[in-house]
Amino acid sequence: MTKVAVVYFSGYGHTKRVAEAVAAGAKAECLAIDAEGNIAEEAWSTLAAADAIILGAPTYMGSAPWQFKKFADATSKVWFGRGWQDKVFGGFTNSASLNGDKQVTLIGMQTLASQHGGIWVSLGLAPANTKAATRNDVNNLGGSVGLLVQSPADAGADEIPAGDLDTARQYGARVAAVAARLRS
Repeated sequence: MTKVAVVYFSGYGHTKRVAEAVAAGAKAECLAIDAEGNIAEEAWSTLAAADAIILGAPTYMGSAPWQFKKFADATSKVWFGRGWQDKVFGGFTNSASLNGDKQVTLIGMQTLASQHGGIWVSLGLAPANTKAATRNDVNNLGGSVGLLVQSPADAGADEIPAGDLDTARQYGARVAAVAARLRS
């Protein structure tokens, strides 16, 4: 059985909701980065045992928040021993704006995965980019590197567009499927 872990930071609950949707698609375990930028000690063992790791964070001011960066920096101990070499990786982010410089956050996650010798999985879904497209369509934000989600600043986590959550579930399933293929 392929093991997938979703490790994420959520400042206001929106990213947590997306992490849960990604995890549902991947049949993965969610590991939260706390407000101090730490994960539980046993979470490190879960990540070590995972075939795939999906990274998640909101985009604040054009990049991932410091809590995610603290977690990323803490992975240097794993990096030193090449503990995540050849693991499958994916990533997701959300912001209040349709663009919000989310691509920068995803590229940071992709770089982290590459530094660990990981194999990055793209979103793999065509964009919903026709006049008839709506926010309820899959990949309505047109992501390719990873999952993009938009959560309006005045909306609660329960108001994330259905298309974004559907895209999240499909992306989780894609990362898990790639990991399963590589594992066999």
